[in-house]
Amino acid sequence: MAASEEHPAELPECPSSTGGGLLPAELRAWMLLLAATGAVEQRLRSVVKETLDVSHDEFLILCLLAERPREGLRMTRIAELLGRPKTRLTYQIACLQRAGLVTRKSACGDKRGIEVTLTDKARRHFQDASAALAEAVGQAVGHVIGPEQREALTALIPELADDTP
Repeated sequence: MAASEEHPAELPECPSSTGGGLLPAELRAWMLLLAATGAVEQRLRSVVKETLDVSHDEFLILCLLAERPREGLRMTRIAELLGRPKTRLTYQIACLQRAGLVTRKSACGDKRGIEVTLTDKARRHFQDASAALAEAVGQAVGHVIGPEQREALTALIPELADDTP
C-alpha cells in the first residue's frame, strides 16, 4: 500500500523522532520502532494479499514457521511470539490449514500440545513471493535503515531471531 501525502510512511515524519519533546529516550525509541513497524505493515498488506492470498495476521504466522520450515512450532509458542490469544490463533491456523499452507499434529510426547508446520505448498509460495516481500520491506524502511542497522536490530531481540522451542 503506497503512502498517501496525508499519511506518509516515512519515519522522519514521526513526531517523536525530532527530539526536544517530552518523551524519555526509551519511549521515543519505542515510538520510532512502532513507526517503522507500521510503515512495513502498510507496505506489506497488499503485497501479502496479492502474492500469498492470506491476511496480514496469517502472514505473520507463516513468517514464524518459515524460520523453521521443516521443524514447526507449537501453537502456544506462536501465540506467545505474536501476542495473540490462543482462540484467535486457532481460527487463523484453521484458515491456513484449509488453504493447504500448514499442517497440525500432536506434539511428540505431549498429546495436549499441537505443533504447526509449513507444507511444501507454503514453502513454494514463500520462495516465489520472497523477492516481492523483501522489496516491500525495503521500500518501507530502506531510506532510514541500512544493512548494518538491520543486523543490529536483529541482534537486539535475539530470543525472536534465534527462537528455540
